[in-house]
Amino acid sequence: MPAEIDFAGRRVLVTGGASGIGAALAVGFADAGAAVAIHYHTNADRAAVLLDGLAERGVAACAVQADLTTPGEAARVVDEAGRQLGGIDVLVNNAGTLVARAELEGIDDAQYHAVVDVNLYSTVACCRAAVPAMKERRSGAIINVSSIAARHGGGPGASLYAAAKAAISTFTRGLARELAPHGIRVNALSPGVIDTDFHQRYSTPTSLEAMVATIPMGRLGSAEEMVGPVLFLASDAMSGYVTGQVLEVNGGMYSP
Repeated sequence: MPAEIDFAGRRVLVTGGASGIGAALAVGFADAGAAVAIHYHTNADRAAVLLDGLAERGVAACAVQADLTTPGEAARVVDEAGRQLGGIDVLVNNAGTLVARAELEGIDDAQYHAVVDVNLYSTVACCRAAVPAMKERRSGAIINVSSIAARHGGGPGASLYAAAKAAISTFTRGLARELAPHGIRVNALSPGVIDTDFHQRYSTPTSLEAMVATIPMGRLGSAEEMVGPVLFLASDAMSGYVTGQVLEVNGGMYSP
């Protein structure tokens, strides 16, 4: 493996890591030599299968269950992952979901807090928990997962989700400025339409077909195609002078 993507000796925490993009990232980091902690909320079976797969690769790995919308749980996840791995060098804030499609009249207080908390609050809380140790070491990389919805406002019933993802993108830029003097880089991945359980749950075949028609590459992306961009953002050798950036990976669907 090229030295630029050699993560031997690095410790990585991926939230929402049991399935979809998160699971692909966990495997990608493991294949690059990193020790990996995956956070999951409800997908215990998938987390167990993923851990078995990581063990077969001969890397150190662990899983931590938590509802990151609950105050205090992000700190517990970071502490437990750090205890089992010996620290955290790379934090990937991937946990998040649409919750449900809802137009404005259907967004009650419960819906609002569910969407904002699982996307934005979890990201802020995990950063808050992981950064002090990174500051002590004067090194670290944080990758937050935004979305193409942050750029174009999302599809029908996804305006609140899009707003939460846009906040993640802006938070990324601000936090990068704050943490750069401490040797910590903060960037974001902004996936386009990716073929995962997310769209199987929240999109119809008809709506997916309509989205594909707007993608210049003419197809959905795969979770595995998110791995290279995230390894790039996490690698000091490849992106040591990159911080505060939102990397759009969407098959040409949107070009800022």
